[in-house]
Amino acid sequence: MVEGQVDNVEHRLPDQDSSFQNMTRWLTWAEIDLDALAHNVRAFKRHVGPATEVMAVVKANAYGHGAVPVSRVALESGATRLAVARLDEGVQLRRAGIDAPILVMGYTLPARAELLARWDLTPTINTLEGAQALSAAAVASGRVASFHVKIDTGMGRYGLLPGEVVSFIRAVSAMNGLRWEGLYTHFAVADLADKDFTRRQFSLYRDVVTALAEAGHPAPLKHIANSAGTLDLPKVHLDAVRIGIAMYGLHPSNEVEPAIPLRPLLTLKSRVARVRTLPTGASISYGRTYITQRPTPVALIPVGYGDGYHRLMSNRGEVLIRGGRAPIVGRVCMDQFVVDISGIRGVTQDDEVVLIGRQGQEAISAERVATWAETINYEVTTSILPRVTRVFLRGGQVVGEEPL
Repeated sequence: MVEGQVDNVEHRLPDQDSSFQNMTRWLTWAEIDLDALAHNVRAFKRHVGPATEVMAVVKANAYGHGAVPVSRVALESGATRLAVARLDEGVQLRRAGIDAPILVMGYTLPARAELLARWDLTPTINTLEGAQALSAAAVASGRVASFHVKIDTGMGRYGLLPGEVVSFIRAVSAMNGLRWEGLYTHFAVADLADKDFTRRQFSLYRDVVTALAEAGHPAPLKHIANSAGTLDLPKVHLDAVRIGIAMYGLHPSNEVEPAIPLRPLLTLKSRVARVRTLPTGASISYGRTYITQRPTPVALIPVGYGDGYHRLMSNRGEVLIRGGRAPIVGRVCMDQFVVDISGIRGVTQDDEVVLIGRQGQEAISAERVATWAETINYEVTTSILPRVTRVFLRGGQVVGEEPL
């Protein structure tokens, strides 16, 4: 791939559009700093060392950041594998020309096993029905299909219980066209300061690895560490680590202080759509939850829950305009909301608005937005909907956008 190019199939390049570098073309957009991504992945690679692979988790459109560009840059920067939640996410990456190993961590319908084989995706298989379907698809295509097995050590979701793993591997090993490639589990509370339960999960996992070896089925690629485990527990790095939220420069929780310097990728921006002064006693937005107590200068921001900006931000969130903080007044609507600009001088129509990120000396983090919206930073970024244009930057220059 040409240095700095995001995707030569699905994204326009700067020299194809003379207006591409004109940042005023977007009304509401998310800037994705691919240099920050490269920095984070390289930092993780140094942190885990050469013996441990980095698996970049790019499910849910790379946590809202753009799966194809993020995957490309993560692989350029030291990741050797990708992980998604669903078959369709893996197919999207393959269609974009990405040929690195892709683990599908969630459930895949047995009826879609043919697609797994066709696109060389690595599913997580936890049932004999799923294994038989994958075996049949692999044999029919003349290929060998890789798969991983997940152990439920305390999440209570997808995966085999520890006592079920040996018999399952024994049965699947007799099927044609299959190659067992990996064994993993997922931590439930690695993002807490108290690591007792996380260590218990690790112990259960090691017990299964031992039992498999004694049964003549040594575990291949072993991976257990998520972002929090990778940052806090070097002993659980094993053969590979799965980095998700921290790869995007976000904290796994407020109880995990990153052991390496991380840079947030995403800045969410919009523009002032209207400026005016409302008289005393004016009501703002649905439900009349805010009534002005004095003549109040306000600005209209064309963002709402139709963009993934949570309605819970009503009467509590803030945005940055001209380097100052403007509180949201009234309810956030589907497409717009109003802010009080009393403390900010000179606000005019089309001024840049920062909803997540830095402007001047002020900043609003995804974690801060999550607090206002009574959720977590994961949901803040993954909630950003497709009508918000993703603008990809390298070296401060635009190298792609989606959707077109």
